[in-house]
Amino acid sequence: MNPATPEELFAFLDGLGIAHATVAHVPVHTVAESRDLKAGMPGGHSKNLFLKDKSGRLFLVVAEAEARIDLKRLHGPLGARGRLSFGSPELLFERLGVRPGSVTPFGLLNDRDGTVGVVLDAGLMAQDPVNFHPLHNGATTAVAPGDLIRFLEATGHPPRVMVLPEPVGDAEA
Repeated sequence: MNPATPEELFAFLDGLGIAHATVAHVPVHTVAESRDLKAGMPGGHSKNLFLKDKSGRLFLVVAEAEARIDLKRLHGPLGARGRLSFGSPELLFERLGVRPGSVTPFGLLNDRDGTVGVVLDAGLMAQDPVNFHPLHNGATTAVAPGDLIRFLEATGHPPRVMVLPEPVGDAEA
């Protein structure tokens, strides 16, 4: 697969009439690394979990960056079969065309057969704008929450917006 480029992503957004603004920055790989950068960017920031269940079904969970998520209980609300685990870097690149540290809902542009189910955190979607990597971790692109949903629907990934389960004890993502 030849994954989409950021320029192709922006052209796709433009074709949908979706306003977007991108800020270049040093590459960041984790939520912790990006805290200082995010402080200067308005809106909601995310962490994106590429997960698979025991039967191999794939999910992208797009959550508010500081959300505490109980991965041990997440499979129930997602309708997953059995516990969830993180998808391998190879599977991530095969499906979303991105590498670890660059996971983004914009990568669903590369999942042309719609195999990845998408769940959006209700807390993140209550913020405006919402910010994500534009297929690489050296920039952040902001869009309106409703426009994110339009983008996902246009790529064949109608999302579910839901409140994600929080951990009861120590287990969290």
